[in-house]
Amino acid sequence: MVLIVIGVAGSGKSTIGKQLAARTDWPFHDGDDFHSKENVEKMRQGIPLDDRDRAPWLLAIRAKIETYLESDQNAVFACSALKQSYREVLQREDKRVRFVYLKGKPEDIAPRMAKRKNHFMPAGLLQSQFDALEEPAEAVSTCSRL
Repeated sequence: MVLIVIGVAGSGKSTIGKQLAARTDWPFHDGDDFHSKENVEKMRQGIPLDDRDRAPWLLAIRAKIETYLESDQNAVFACSALKQSYREVLQREDKRVRFVYLKGKPEDIAPRMAKRKNHFMPAGLLQSQFDALEEPAEAVSTCSRL
């Protein structure tokens, strides 16, 4: 099984994903590590990513997911997966891939993002994340209040 912790930037995906991985003794992968240098630089400059920017990123994550599925191993990933079409790329209708959605409000998440140090995603891009967000219909959902 592969669990993917999803939500907007600053919702706690990496924190919760690492905790899940530690409790299950499964490997953890952060979706941020799959971004191209160009995507990271774009976000550093405060420019939101579009679907074209995200396509190779999602395919890279999916390729890593496939390595676990092919060897019948478990893993935890953190990935924003803001749109249903993104989740479809990651899941490909494979029931062994499940989503955990960290739901939050901008007013709760923005202060947390403002405190982050050494992260390429500026707090100014948070609203663009909420604008792009299509809440998942099929996911374990929980409020993000770290």
